[in-house]
Amino acid sequence: MNTLKDAKIGQTVKVVKLHGEGAVKRRIMDMGLTKGVEVYIRKVAPLGDPIEITVRGYELSIRKADAQMIEIG
Repeated sequence: MNTLKDAKIGQTVKVVKLHGEGAVKRRIMDMGLTKGVEVYIRKVAPLGDPIEITVRGYELSIRKADAQMIEIG
């Protein structure tokens, strides 16, 4: 299973499935990361946390722990 955490800089990926429970999953969905949306990986911080992405036309920084819950294809 590939997750957003495994994606490389400059890659455009599509969200396949969101893992996680309740409030955490809801927060990820509220940020616009839903099934079928395309995500562009802009930058990764020097220590790998956070990951800067572009989704639905806006920039977003997401923690590695949250990125690991987003399955990509």
